Amino acid sequence: MAVYFYDPQTMKINTAEFVVSNSEVSKCPKDMIPEYAFIGRSNVGKSSLINMLTNHKNLAKTSGRPGKTQLINHFLINKNWFLVDLPGYGYARVSKKTKEVFQRFITDYFEKREQLVCAFVLIDIRHEAQSIDLEFMEYLGDSQIPFCIVFTKADKIGKVKAEMAIAAYRKSMLANNWEEMPQHFLTSASEATGKETLLDYIDALNQGIFKNEGF
Repeated sequence: MAVYFYDPQTMKINTAEFVVSNSEVSKCPKDMIPEYAFIGRSNVGKSSLINMLTNHKNLAKTSGRPGKTQLINHFLINKNWFLVDLPGYGYARVSKKTKEVFQRFITDYFEKREQLVCAFVLIDIRHEAQSIDLEFMEYLGDSQIPFCIVFTKADKIGKVKAEMAIAAYRKSMLANNWEEMPQHFLTSASEATGKETLLDYIDALNQGIFKNEGF
């Protein structure tokens, strides 16, 4: 099991390398270093966002066919933390039981992965709050899994409309028994909007973890 040390510099992605894809949590990397999972409905722009954050055009595979990501994909960033690309859940069969909505191995990942620091739930800023997204975030909250919301495709509607959309989303969450809206970020993969803010957030979490000598 490898041990890593964190260099507390301003977050800059120097290296990003694919490590492994699988559908079993037991086969995920054993390294006790922080990891951050990115997940959202199909066609939310997840691969494009990951490529933008990591300064790679093709690190995460983009496709015109939604739902292409089918496995847990680990990417080692700067050799001291993992970015995890998870399958979209837009085509899952909706059920009253949240665990039946999402693939079993995704549920296993969130409930068993000790290295997970935070999940980033991607939401297309152009659309109103969808029940499947709200149900998934409710599942994360009930399971006490830290998460943030990442609004994508902000360039498609403009700053003013984006702010209005976030306000509407906040209202929808409060109407669904949330005490407050979770930490959120506004992003655009094509314009690199929100890149520094999101990476700085990860950087701050990493500094806290490594300052306290890991997990």
